[in-house]
This record gives sequence, C-alpha cells and structure tokens, in this order.
Amino acid sequence: MSQRPNILWIYGEDTTAHFGCYGEQTIATPRVDRLAGEGTLFRQAFCTGPVCSASRSGVITGSYQTAVGAHHHRSSRGVESIHLPAGVEPLPRLMQRAGYWTSLQAEPVGDGRLGKTDYNFAWPRAMFDGTELGQRPDDRPFFAQITLWGGKHRESATWHDRARTVLGSLTDPQSVELPPYYPRDPVFLADWADYLDTVRYTDQQVGQILDRLDAEGLADSTLVVFLADHGISQARGKQFLYDEGTKVPFIVRGPGVPVAVRYDLVQTMDATAITLAAAGIEQPAWMHAQNSLSPGYAPREATFAARDRCDETIDHIRSVRSAHYKYIRNYDWERPLLQPCAYKDDKKILRRLRELHADGALDEHQARLFAPQRAPEELYDLSADRWELHNLVDQPELSPVLADMRRRLDQWVVSSPDLGAEPEPQAMYDSDMAAYLHDVRGRPDYCAVVRANIAEQKAWRGWS
Repeated sequence: MSQRPNILWIYGEDTTAHFGCYGEQTIATPRVDRLAGEGTLFRQAFCTGPVCSASRSGVITGSYQTAVGAHHHRSSRGVESIHLPAGVEPLPRLMQRAGYWTSLQAEPVGDGRLGKTDYNFAWPRAMFDGTELGQRPDDRPFFAQITLWGGKHRESATWHDRARTVLGSLTDPQSVELPPYYPRDPVFLADWADYLDTVRYTDQQVGQILDRLDAEGLADSTLVVFLADHGISQARGKQFLYDEGTKVPFIVRGPGVPVAVRYDLVQTMDATAITLAAAGIEQPAWMHAQNSLSPGYAPREATFAARDRCDETIDHIRSVRSAHYKYIRNYDWERPLLQPCAYKDDKKILRRLRELHADGALDEHQARLFAPQRAPEELYDLSADRWELHNLVDQPELSPVLADMRRRLDQWVVSSPDLGAEPEPQAMYDSDMAAYLHDVRGRPDYCAVVRANIAEQKAWRGWS
C-alpha cells in the first residue's frame, strides 16, 4: 500500500489558462511553467460547467454534472437537497475505501478550515479526513486537494496591498491585451491587469506547494494535478460557454507521467480517472471521466459543457467543441445573453460596460452582449475565429458541420444522460433562493436586487 503514489490536486478558482506554458506573454509564471516542463501539459483542456459548483460537482464525481443532477449552481443549500443517484459516490469516498487518507485544504498553508467544496449535492463531511497536509499519517498514502483563490483574489478590498507585498510590482494595465469583445477602457484594462496579477500570485503559491513537496521528500512519490474550476470571471467568461469561460489549465506531473505537451481535447473531470488509475482503483462504470494518460487512451473527438441556473438566474445552454468548431445551443434564446444576475451585475466591469453601452461607445462585437435576444444556435470556426465573434450558423457551406455538431450534442443529451432537459422544480428553486437571501441578508441593497431578479425569473417561468 505504501508503494502507491500520493495524489495532490492544486485547484485554482476563476482561472483561464493564462500561464507562460500556455502562451501568456504579458506576465511570467515560472513555477507553473516548471510543473508543466516536468510533466504532461494539456493545451486543450475544458471544464464541464463554467461556474464553480457545477464544475466541481462534475470533477469530484468524474461525471458530467448534468448526469448526476448537480447542474444548477448552489443547489442543496436550503431545506431541499439533491442526492446523487444510487451507486454514485464522490471520489474521496472511493479513495478512503482503498486506504487513502483524504484532505481538503484552504490555501498553501492550511488554517484548520475545510477548503472549498461547493458541491451541488448532499455529501458527507467524513469523506475528508483532514484539512492540512501536515495531518497525514505516515503509514498511508494521501489524496489531498489544496484550493487556491486564483482569479478571485482581485475581488478582495486588500488585494492591491497584498499583491504589492508579495509580487513587488503590479502589472501595467497598458500592457494588457484584451479580447476584442471588450472595450479598451481604463476599468477593463485595470481589472484584467489585476486578474493577471492573481495568476502571478497563484504561480507563487504553486511554487510554495512544490517546494514543500521537495523539502518533505514527497516530490518523487506524489502525483500532482494542477487545474481550475472554470475560466476568468468576466462578462463573457464565467457562467458562459465561450472558451473564455471553459478553457482552463490542466497539468499532471508525477510517477510514470511522461514529459509531454498534448493538444488533444480533454476535460477536467479526467483528473478523477487519472487519480483512480494511479491509485490502482477500478473506475466505476457510471463515470464519464477518461484516463487521458492511459497507453490505450482514444482521444476525444469533442468536449461538452453545460450552463444552467446560476444563483437566481435561470438558464439552459449546451455546447459541443471539436478541435476546430464550437456549437452552442441556447434553449432559452428569447432571453438576453446578459440576464439580470446580482453576482455579475455587482462587478465594476459590468457596471462600466452598461455605462458605455448607454453612451453608444461600444462597437458591434462589444454591444452584442446587450442584444435583447440570443441566437438559438451559434457556430464558430475556432481555427479562424479564436474569439468566437462570427456566428456562422447561417452559412450554407458549413451546413454539414452544423448538422454534425447538432448530431453530437443530441447524442450526448440522450447518452450521458442530460437531466437538465427537465426544468428545475420550483420547490428546489425556492429553497435555494431562501438560503441565498439568508446568506446576503447583511447587504440590504444587494438583497433587494436579488429579490427583484427572483420575481422576474419566476414570472418568466410562470411560477407563482
């Protein structure tokens, strides 16, 4: 048992693949680059849901969150609870039964708090044995997760002071390259620079963790997985199925892992399959994860992602992505892309974006965010349009591609299966909203916005 590897997941929040090893040139990330250079770097890795709880629910079960009923953001917070289907268990339970000690740690230096779970289902606290790697026993291998704030650091009021102290200097906003669907406005430039500094900060934290493994003689016996739950929290990032919201870092280093750069399509839930294989545990049949490091691995032809309710905002979007094309189906196409959502609307970038739109200062691609309705379907040629600006769904020459992508998504909806095809029960929505309002009760203005949004969403759904 002692010969089995330890397994450590380093989990960043709200972090797109903006590291040097992924081509980022504005900032330097030498520690993550080191990790990539010592293991396998997956250049085309995608989450299954562009919001933390949906994505984490998928990864920890090794399944599409839509297949286990965990697809609505922040479910099971109230009196109503979602329970995993019979026979489905979170990964830490499987690891415990195989003799592993399990831990979920907050930040590189644990302070006794349980690290972020954010699962959209009822789960037993006992599936984590500890909250700090130093608590591990000597006679058992460990499966540990360390949660880093990643891109969320910039939301802290003390972020700039902390960044200057740790990083020495801040990224110059004028050096930032923005996607063309965002205006080159001081607010956006400053926010993106802050985000890049969170990436630098994350890089330093990853270095701390790697140094600890070296110092404790664990580096050679520990499989390290570095990933993120979803992409950057921006207007078209987090909560949406464009690459900005779904493309994430995914690096694996450890015993038996080759030094390689991979360009085939993988999904972050594959971390679960890789973990099970490393531990010598048979993968349950209900999992969708694939061991992308297996010698017999057949690369995916496509990845799939789903966006459903996020906080109070009801939605239903699905996507399929091949190496060259992205297809998005907006089931609730009659709703605007930027539906009211207190969490996003509270951000300074959204407030500024709305000001610029009101002033007529946005170009065609930037103003698209404010369209009163969405296209029912979107099709992008990623080889020619990396920013997903030009919807080609009506191009006759691409009708075979469109038909193929529709077919892939339809097959996935049935075979996975996608439980999001059925609307969320009102009782579950009401239960979660009651818990949400309780959590924000100390912010009366914010609470009022949430209540107004809930009323609008329920009226649209036809709920009382």
